[in-house]
Amino acid sequence: MRTWKALITLGALALVLAGCSNEAGPTPKGGGGQAETPYALSVKLNALTADTCFRDPAGQTPRGCGKYVTELGSTPGLVREQAGPKHPDVVAAANGLEKAIGDYRGGHCDAVAEPGGACTTALTAIADSLRSVKQLVDTQLMTG
Repeated sequence: MRTWKALITLGALALVLAGCSNEAGPTPKGGGGQAETPYALSVKLNALTADTCFRDPAGQTPRGCGKYVTELGSTPGLVREQAGPKHPDVVAAANGLEKAIGDYRGGHCDAVAEPGGACTTALTAIADSLRSVKQLVDTQLMTG
């Protein structure tokens, strides 16, 4: 049963990842499943860290990363839910990611066509925060 859940999760994430490019396309309808286990959360984080907005935030146009930031929106809450009170450092990293996402949104970066300035700083902070979250999830939540 767990194997099927993992395969379904991987398939769904592959579809989500296909929509994370800078190309315009239809917005997916409906809600995605929540990360119910540390493994599912780790799979989601792996997909998010494959995006070019994560890998090269300084080289991207901020508005081209709007879908990516939208995909990240629920991640801090999912991370905090998985971490619970046993992992305060994971919760702190999730809070840092949420702040960086807020900086991008607050700066209306989804409308900024040129790299640089506060929006590139926000994208870089998102990447750095996501990297920390992923490392902590992989080392603490996955290993117990």
